[in-house]
Amino acid sequence: MDFLRPETLAEALELKASMPDAVPIAGGTDVMVELNYDHRRPSALLDLTRIPELQQWSDGLRVGAGVPYVRIIDELGAQLPGLAMASRTVGSPQIRNRGTVGGNLGAASPAGDTHPVLLASDAVIEVASVRGTRMIPAADFYLGVKRNALEQDELIVAVHLAPAKGPQQFSKVGTRNAMVIAVCSFAISLFPEENRVGAAVGSAAPTPRRALEAEEFLASALDFKAPKPLLDSVKREFGELVSQAASPIDDVRGSAAYRKHALAVMARRTLGWAWQQLVDGEKACA
Repeated sequence: MDFLRPETLAEALELKASMPDAVPIAGGTDVMVELNYDHRRPSALLDLTRIPELQQWSDGLRVGAGVPYVRIIDELGAQLPGLAMASRTVGSPQIRNRGTVGGNLGAASPAGDTHPVLLASDAVIEVASVRGTRMIPAADFYLGVKRNALEQDELIVAVHLAPAKGPQQFSKVGTRNAMVIAVCSFAISLFPEENRVGAAVGSAAPTPRRALEAEEFLASALDFKAPKPLLDSVKREFGELVSQAASPIDDVRGSAAYRKHALAVMARRTLGWAWQQLVDGEKACA
């Protein structure tokens, strides 16, 4: 196996173009497990850890694909609260120090913790090759189980997310409290100025996906201009629509029926938490 260590993004793109089978590695939290268990034996590894622009973020927000979870938590928690919440649930402190959102996207596992947040927050994925740069909306990025929209010669360069315009929440169910793959997960983002909501499920379908009918329901059911405490009937209907958006399977981590039930509960709770933040904000301004 060849080990390639470019110093610049241009060099990395040239290497990827010449060796399309080379597997990119940043934190290595997924790739190294696959190598250790002999589930994967690529011809080459393409180490991206020495490329400065992948380790940076800028106002806007453009978050480099190599920015680790711990920096998202520490440096971007106020601007991207939903992504910071999801990042806190990833693995152990060691994994959060090494793992990246870019790696999560590259693996494209349905259970990836950051995927629902990226969908609910209208993220756009920046990918590049020697042919140029493409911007892929998160909704178009996931094609199937561990399949994404990258061409063979492309690398994930950054994730673009607008700073949160309203409350965001993330919730995850696992078989224990830490270092666990999600049985299912859910993210919600409120956009008060646009009178809409973003909602997405994870680990409950072949790909992470938006709960579009649930979003449409809340757009008509909520009064963003004068937020008042939510009716239980609104939360219940929202939870049911989120559950219907999923198409889970039975596996060793949980049954399909449990996943649908858990998603409905998480949707009700996270909507309640996010909406209460909005109500409390209105009270503070009164």
